[in-house]
Amino acid sequence: MIELDALTDLVDPVVIAAFEGWNDAADAASSVVQHLMDEWDATVVGRVDPEDYYDFQVNRPVVGLDEDGNRTLEWPGTLVAVASPPDLDRDVILVRGIEPSFRWRQYTAELLAACDDLGAQLVITLGALLADTPHTRPVPVSGTASTQDLAKSVGLEVSTYEGPTGILGVVQDACARLDIPAVSFWAAVPHYVPQPPCPKASLALVGRLEELLGATLPLGELAEDAKAWERGVESLAEDDEEVANYVRQLEEARDAADLPEASGEAIAREFERYLRRRGQE
Repeated sequence: MIELDALTDLVDPVVIAAFEGWNDAADAASSVVQHLMDEWDATVVGRVDPEDYYDFQVNRPVVGLDEDGNRTLEWPGTLVAVASPPDLDRDVILVRGIEPSFRWRQYTAELLAACDDLGAQLVITLGALLADTPHTRPVPVSGTASTQDLAKSVGLEVSTYEGPTGILGVVQDACARLDIPAVSFWAAVPHYVPQPPCPKASLALVGRLEELLGATLPLGELAEDAKAWERGVESLAEDDEEVANYVRQLEEARDAADLPEASGEAIAREFERYLRRRGQE
């Protein structure tokens, strides 16, 4: 079991979780959780013991040096941290880890038990997948909820996906079985630029979190990083005529598929975020 540090009672805490690996194209989802940990100066309160869950030949420990020059050894695993964001009326439990190699059911049970001990009221998982989407357009983010009632209350749908799944699918299934409200957001990363990072996809996930939580989240340098990423990909595409033609085909397909109503809804959501952020400033 995860041994949690002693804490005062958290206020209506929400879990935001992401896992490196199969669920995390270009590290877009795990980067969001790390970003929030840094921006909110989150406190690590627990760690999953990696011994039972990871193949260390696949996810190897990392040696390094600390600030005093002493040698360190960092094992792969999962961190549980808490934060009290100034712009939210609730606390946040942040979970960042690597998709385990073994014993997924035991791992999930241990992780959700720790979140329950901290009083979690809602679990939000973040993922990213490679897709046929152009880098020049807004990053598509799909969202699902664990139950019909929750889906209706937050304006999402219950997932109808069938096929292979990763640890996010297992966590969502466990939440549904335990009657823990759970939401999942997935960003679509252009498959022709799969290398991490992809700050544009991370920024899109932050936007959906803002919508769900009804609050402004700190962006730091994420917006500028997203612009720089897009400029860099654009430059690479211009240097390769075949890639440039392919991107144009994706753009045409995307523009044809986007209905005016959908575009209007996206503009409205973006305008609401802009007004909320401007009002806060």
